[in-house]
Amino acid sequence: MRVVVAPQEFKGSLTAAQAAEAIAAGVRDALPDAAVDVVPMSDGGAGLVDALLAARGGARMTTRAHDPMMRLVDASWALLADGAAAVEMAAASGLVLLTAEERDPLVATTRGTGELISAALDRGCARIIVGVGGSATVDGGAGAMQALGARLFDAQGADLPPGGGPLLRLDRIDLSARDPRLAGAAIRVACDVTNTLCGPQGAAAVFGPQKGASPDGVRTLDAALQRFAEIVRRAAGVDLLPVPGGGAAGGLAAGLLVVAGATVEPGFTLVAEAVGLEARVAAVDLVITGEGRLDAQTAFGKTADGVAKLARAHGRRVAIVAGSVDAAYDRAGSPFDVVEQATPAGMPLDEAMRRAGPLVREAATRVARALAASP
Repeated sequence: MRVVVAPQEFKGSLTAAQAAEAIAAGVRDALPDAAVDVVPMSDGGAGLVDALLAARGGARMTTRAHDPMMRLVDASWALLADGAAAVEMAAASGLVLLTAEERDPLVATTRGTGELISAALDRGCARIIVGVGGSATVDGGAGAMQALGARLFDAQGADLPPGGGPLLRLDRIDLSARDPRLAGAAIRVACDVTNTLCGPQGAAAVFGPQKGASPDGVRTLDAALQRFAEIVRRAAGVDLLPVPGGGAAGGLAAGLLVVAGATVEPGFTLVAEAVGLEARVAAVDLVITGEGRLDAQTAFGKTADGVAKLARAHGRRVAIVAGSVDAAYDRAGSPFDVVEQATPAGMPLDEAMRRAGPLVREAATRVARALAASP
């Protein structure tokens, strides 16, 4: 029996790599002779670096960079064995770096993400994948642009300070001093949303509140991003407003498009290509994925749904181990042959998260037995 194990992180309890190992151990408990191919996955958020290092080899690097509040932190990224790089913007510009009281996208900056990209360029990387999940920012990527050499000025000719709020005062963008190495680099932005930069489905309206923006703050940020898009159109001839995914990470995707000619791509598709997932799925009998919570949102570009579609395309049976399964989840219409919840009914969430590894392993054992017994 040959099995691919390809989960994403179980948020707050297991990284993608830990989840993959727990599921693989459960498969081996049920099927001792199984050949298990472990493929940690990501949709562009947490786990991107782990997934690419596991699949392609390389080294984890550490760079001193600015966090969303302009404090210096040690942020990690991957220098892959083939000379490419993988950066998780959350490592330098993520919500996890702030306390609840510190969350304020009016001043939070993506500068540190630009510094990580610069560090990758310093190591000679001409191909850089940037995962944009988990951001604390709604600055249109302005901080990253500044770190990469772009100048953003107000009407008095002063450089704009950090954050999304100051974009309301943006008068001019000068791209002439941007890092010349960007011209020869291919930067791919991996995101799991299609939200545009502005408007009711834009970066401020949809994601601003979870990053600490008040209703007035959301309105300010949306107006600031509109101003940013207008000045970009004048300076670079690029219309950011209709770009799908341009609002990802508070507009970081849009900023990288402007300063580096980045492409904005569905995170699962990009990562699956990077780790060779389709060929690995085609070579096995069973496929098992996993995520922290299975609900209606799983079908919208998430890792588990992408894995299921690949498995179905190749006629492979596919299952999911989920930390929890929403009571409203449509099991009858599910793309999975087996859906298994790791958390026992009635177990408190904090206990389930503490015991996530063993619980996921036990659930994977049940899944493997069920799949092996089915025709």
